[in-house]
Amino acid sequence: MARGGQGLARVAVVVRAGAAPLWWLGVCAAGVGLFIPGLTGRRIGVYAGAALFLVAAAVVAAARRRRYTALARGAARAGRYDVLQDRAVTARTWRRGHRWWLLLGFLAALGANAAVPVAGGLLLAGCGAGLRLKAAWLGRLERAQEELLWVRVDWLARGGRPAGRTVKAYRGTGIAAGDAAPGGARRRTAVPGAAHRRTAALV
Repeated sequence: MARGGQGLARVAVVVRAGAAPLWWLGVCAAGVGLFIPGLTGRRIGVYAGAALFLVAAAVVAAARRRRYTALARGAARAGRYDVLQDRAVTARTWRRGHRWWLLLGFLAALGANAAVPVAGGLLLAGCGAGLRLKAAWLGRLERAQEELLWVRVDWLARGGRPAGRTVKAYRGTGIAAGDAAPGGARRRTAVPGAAHRRTAALV
């Protein structure tokens, strides 16, 4: 980056990136399970899957919240020459880095239909729902602080783990910086590319 600037990715976008793939892969696997009797039968599979969905969503949504909160409190202001990564680029990087894990999870959910129909797919979908809930929680945190949270791109493992051991600190910007709203969703009115690539210290 020019003059010592860093590439920054939105924390909420990184968290949210896996939500849609996990959800839809889980729904597809669960749908296939509806046509397979399995060892336990469909009714038991559906009940077990519903329980797993709720547990997975709750666990994923609550995981490492203290770590996120601590990093958010210590967020330093983004530098003048830091470059804010596009929402689409951040999501694409996460999915590319986790594509094999997603494939393995989907195949495992499909295979689980032979034993407990639907359950594996709903477990996968629950993980996706949990990520969406966590991103929404981050959005509320950002609104409360009136500051968007960013993490250095080179600290992300395979484009993910925004609260992992390699992440030392977050950086903060104005609430209008970048092309993603608080929580990582797409802004209804997109910020022009030239504008959201500037440092948010000016935004």
